[in-house]
Amino acid sequence: MPRHYGQQAIGFIETVGMVPALDACDKMLKAAEVELVSYENIGSTLVTIMVTGDVAACKASVEAGAKAAAAIGTLTAQNVIPRPIPEVGDIISCHDVDVY
Repeated sequence: MPRHYGQQAIGFIETVGMVPALDACDKMLKAAEVELVSYENIGSTLVTIMVTGDVAACKASVEAGAKAAAAIGTLTAQNVIPRPIPEVGDIISCHDVDVY
């Protein structure tokens, strides 16, 4: 998975539970040209999915993911940060997802 260095936007979806998070992730990746950066099991059943891509793609992706998560579970947050500073990548890339 890509490490985020700040050149592109990042999009986030946070849900209660893994099932709505996985459905949101599936819809996010299918909705726009974004790449999965990482996911975070925060605790208290909160799960965050993070994607990267251009600003428009991240917005479309997050909107699709938020709609999917809310349809089958609880969406607690959603956000898109257009071109954050590179140091944000140090935080969000610490749990990169391995692809085989």
